[in-house]
Amino acid sequence: MIRYLTAGESHGPQLTAILEGLPAGLKISAADINCDLARRQGGYGRGGRMQIEKDTVEILSGIRWGETIGSPVTMVVRNRDWENWKEIMSASESARDDKVRVTRSRPGHADLAGVMKYRQRDVRNILERSSARETAVRVAVGSVAKALLAEFGIQVLGYVSAIGGITAAAPDLSVKNLKNSALNSDFYTFDPAAESRMKTLVDRARESGDSVGGVIEVAVSGTPVGLGSHVHWDRKLDARIAMAVMSVQAIKGVEIGMGFESSARPGSLVHDEIYYDSSRLSQGEFSGYYRKTNNAGGIEGGISNGEPVVVRAAMKPIPTLYTPLKSVDLSTHEPIEATVERSDVCAVPAATVVIEAVVAIEIANAFLEKFGGDSIAEIHSNYDGYLEYLKTF
Repeated sequence: MIRYLTAGESHGPQLTAILEGLPAGLKISAADINCDLARRQGGYGRGGRMQIEKDTVEILSGIRWGETIGSPVTMVVRNRDWENWKEIMSASESARDDKVRVTRSRPGHADLAGVMKYRQRDVRNILERSSARETAVRVAVGSVAKALLAEFGIQVLGYVSAIGGITAAAPDLSVKNLKNSALNSDFYTFDPAAESRMKTLVDRARESGDSVGGVIEVAVSGTPVGLGSHVHWDRKLDARIAMAVMSVQAIKGVEIGMGFESSARPGSLVHDEIYYDSSRLSQGEFSGYYRKTNNAGGIEGGISNGEPVVVRAAMKPIPTLYTPLKSVDLSTHEPIEATVERSDVCAVPAATVVIEAVVAIEIANAFLEKFGGDSIAEIHSNYDGYLEYLKTF
C-alpha cells in the first residue's frame, strides 16, 4: 500500500510531499504532474494568489531517469510569494514581531477552533496550514496515483456538476472524451448554457464581495471487481473514499452513486439489477456480468463491482469574503469584521482537480492492496492472472 505526508504553510518557502509504497518501474512525468498543478490553479473565479504562483513540481527522490525505483518519492512545490513573507513566516525566534499578529478569526475557517485547541494567540499559526494551498502537493501525489492506475487501464476524471445551484448536464461520453471537453471549459464542465449562467453568478458574487460553492463529480472507469473489502470498516472502499474526500478543505458532503437521492426512492428504483452476457468477454470486458444502471456508484458492500466508481462532493462557498462577516477580536473580545486574506470567489473548478487526486490515491491504494508487488512487472503478473480468473466465474 502507499501512504503519504504533506508539510508546509501557505506562505512558507515550499510545500512538500513524501510518498512511499510505490512499486519500482512506474514511469512518472514531471510534465504530467505540472499539467494537473496548472489545472488546479485554473478555473473561473480564482483570486489574486493564482496570479503570483505558477506551480511546478521538483522531484527530489525516488525517481531515476523517469521511473520509480521503489524508494520514497519526495516532491516539492515552491511558493513564489515566500520572498514577501520571509520575516513574517521565519523559523527564527529573532524574527518575532507581535505587531504582525492576526487576532481576527474568520467564520467558516479553522481559525478560532485552532487557536483555542493549540493555545495560540496568533491566528496565522492556524490559517497558514489549514489553507487550501496545501492541496497543491496533494494534487502532485494524486497525479502519481493516476499514472499508476493508467498503467492498468483505469482512468480518473473530475468535473463540475453544479455551481451555486446551477446544474450542468453531462453527456454520455467516455472518460477520455469527457476529459477533453472539460479541459476546454472555464468551469471544467460540459454544458455551455449552464456555464454561461455560472459565469454570471460568479461575477455577481465578486461584485458583492461574496462567494459561491458547488458540486464536484469524479468518475473512475476501468475499475475491476474486488477492490476494497466487506470484512472490516476501514477496508471498505466507499468509506476510504469518503474520508479522503471529506479531508479536502471546504468539502461538507460526499455521495457515492445515487447517494442521498436513494433515501427517497423505493428499493426497486435504487438497486442495480444483474445480467450476464458471455459475448462481453470477447469485447475485452472483465466478465460476463454487468448492470444496466449504476445507482450504487460502482461499489457494493464496500467492494468495487466492476462498474465505474462515481463520487460526488459538496463544496461550501469559500468562507473568506471581501465583504467581511462579523467576528470577535481575540485580544479585546470586541466585535469586529473578520480578516480578509487573499481568496477566491469560486474555487469549485480548482477543487475538482483536488477531489480527483484524493479519489485516485484511494483507488490506487486499494489496487495495490489486492495486486501489490515490488515492481510494475510483478503487479502486471498478479493483475493479469486475476483477470483470467474473472473470465471463468
